[in-house]
Amino acid sequence: MSSRKGFSRRGFLQGAGVGGVLGTGLLEREAEAAPAGAAVAGPGAVPITLNINGKPVNLTVEPRVTLIDALREHLDITGAKRVCDRGTCGACTVLLNGKSVYSCSVLAIDAQGKSIETIEGMTSPEKMHPVSQAFWENDAQQCGYCTSGFVVACKGFLDENPNPTEEDVKHGLGGNLCRCGTYMGVRAAALQAAKAMHGGKNG
Repeated sequence: MSSRKGFSRRGFLQGAGVGGVLGTGLLEREAEAAPAGAAVAGPGAVPITLNINGKPVNLTVEPRVTLIDALREHLDITGAKRVCDRGTCGACTVLLNGKSVYSCSVLAIDAQGKSIETIEGMTSPEKMHPVSQAFWENDAQQCGYCTSGFVVACKGFLDENPNPTEEDVKHGLGGNLCRCGTYMGVRAAALQAAKAMHGGKNG
């Protein structure tokens, strides 16, 4: 029987075997090329220092601990919520050097030397942040579980986009999800907060 063009099971397995051998050799060469005496963290817990809401905080965690778990489980900073735990819902949003990030997708040990801002650092019982005030006035929450992530993401967005349109807000906050469907209130809150924070003339 004449061989058909394209893939065959035998050819695939042969190629996979070669690829596996080559891959193994590549990993071995990379390991040999690693500098002698390079610092290695873990696998046990190691001391780290995080700059959270303007204050240095010392803690001891395993290198595999994510920032969300360091905040919630080790420091009792619980505003950011762990919901999907895979970087899709935005409930765990914090600001890292002013940029919105999913804290479930950042290792705590990698956040050292960076400024971390959580919702706890944005507002106080005495004075609400303009974003929090706007969320309250526009009824931009229902169950409230996603709200802290939205508020933090909104602040990060408005710091970079002081005069957004509604379409800008829709796109800029697209990484945060609300199962209750309060998106209209969230967008109205963002536009109101932009005016309060920056005096923008958004539409």
